[in-house]
Amino acid sequence: MIRVLLAEDQGMVRGALATLLALEEDIEVVAQCSRGDEVVAAAQAAHPDVALLDIEMPGLDGLKAASLLHQALPGCTIIILTTFGRPGYLRRAMEAGATGFVVKDGPADQLAVSIRRAVAGERVIDTALAAAALSDGSNPLTPRERDVLHAASGGATIATIATAMFLSQGTVRNYLSSAIQKTGARNRLEAVRTAEQHGWL
Repeated sequence: MIRVLLAEDQGMVRGALATLLALEEDIEVVAQCSRGDEVVAAAQAAHPDVALLDIEMPGLDGLKAASLLHQALPGCTIIILTTFGRPGYLRRAMEAGATGFVVKDGPADQLAVSIRRAVAGERVIDTALAAAALSDGSNPLTPRERDVLHAASGGATIATIATAMFLSQGTVRNYLSSAIQKTGARNRLEAVRTAEQHGWL
C-alpha cells in the first residue's frame, strides 16, 4: 500500500483528490493539510511514502515545504501538484528535492500512475513543461535578488524592504537594479511580473 500525504489549501480540491486516490486499491491517503508550514509535522506523524504538495499554500509555499520535507524525511517521495505550469517552478521544485511535477489540468487517472512511477524511482514530469524548462534557461536571479524582488512585489518601499531584510537602502536599490536588468524590465513592477511569469519568484 502506497501511503500518501496530501497538502492543498483549497478544501474542495483537496477533498476531490483524496476521493480520487481512495478509489485506487494500492493507494491510501494517510494525512491531509491545508498549509505549507504543516507539511513536515504531518509527514513526521504519518510517515507517508509520497507527499503531494500544491505550490500556492498559506504559511509556506509548496517549494519551500518540499525543501524542508526533503531534509526532514529524505525517504519520502515528493510530487509537486500545481495549476502553475511554469518552467522556473519546475527547476526550483527539482532543486528542492521533488521527483515529480504534475499540472492539475492533466488527466485525472494519470495522478495515480504518476504516484506509482515516482515511488518506483522514476522522475515524473509533465513533458510539455520539461521541454519549456529546457528552452527557457535557468533562473538568472540570485537568491538575494529573488528575495528583494519578492518583497517588492507587494508594493513595499525601499525603506520598508531594507528594514525587513536588515539591509541598507543602497543595497536594496542595487539588488532591485540588478534584478530589473536581468529580467529585461523597465521598472521593478515589470521585473516582478516577468519573474512571476517564468516561475523565478
